[in-house]
Amino acid sequence: MRVALLLSVFVGLGLASGVRAQSGFGISAGSPEAQSFHVGALELTSLHDAQFVLPNNGKVFGIDAGAAAVADVLRAGGAPTDRITLSVDALLVHDGRRVLLLDTGLGPKAHGGLLSSLMVAGVPPTAVTDVLITHPHLDHIGGLLDADGNLAFPKATIWMSSTAWNWLKGQQDSQALAKAISTHIHTFEPGARIAPGVRSVSLPGHTPGHVGYEIVSGHSRLLDIGDMAHSSIVSLAKPQWKVAFDSDAALASATRQKTLAALAKSHERVFAPHFPFPGVGHIATSGDAFAWMPDVP
Repeated sequence: MRVALLLSVFVGLGLASGVRAQSGFGISAGSPEAQSFHVGALELTSLHDAQFVLPNNGKVFGIDAGAAAVADVLRAGGAPTDRITLSVDALLVHDGRRVLLLDTGLGPKAHGGLLSSLMVAGVPPTAVTDVLITHPHLDHIGGLLDADGNLAFPKATIWMSSTAWNWLKGQQDSQALAKAISTHIHTFEPGARIAPGVRSVSLPGHTPGHVGYEIVSGHSRLLDIGDMAHSSIVSLAKPQWKVAFDSDAALASATRQKTLAALAKSHERVFAPHFPFPGVGHIATSGDAFAWMPDVP
């Protein structure tokens, strides 16, 4: 169900803006937004791409707990109980010489607005030197291609873990995309340094080869968690719950609990691409669970 669920949603996205698929998803392009901030001497920019609205039907979040339990968590978090809203965002990093883009959103064929948000940030696609992929789900790699099916960032090296790249190449519905980007792919093993101050971090369970990226400048650091956690409410209040998007739900749950505990202890800054835009903040403890503390206006 997990991979098929994602693909059933994204493959049909080109039909209309604000698609509602049979699965109950609502997907719409967000308004172009770019929010800049600093990690040490590095300038970072959160870029808005799109918005998901998922029904609280017990089929995606809390599949081992049920919709009523999920509704209780949403209510406690001050959110509507019948739906779960997720942002789709990407992160831009300027290191003085290179312009790194972490994930690419849905892409224009799926009504993703990342390229418009890049324009708001004053960065043309040709200025991007490196694209760092957390994992090859279509809401993270669809933006690698433009509306005509060509490379959206023609001068960029595309970085992906070797396991993730091999997994992508084996997906029938991703053959055209994999072929289009193949000459620009540079693979690595989790833990590898991608650029000065940027290294990959293994966060297993969501997809094969899923990684985050840690960005360090001086005494400041930030971790892009990819899809280690999706909802700023449910994923933190109940990190042990299974999520249909995860290819290995048990491993993903264990990774989520371990990583959130470490982040709450270290107070390291976090970028979470599916948390409310701009997705930047800290993880705090909340009883025996966790809570999201946004810290960029």
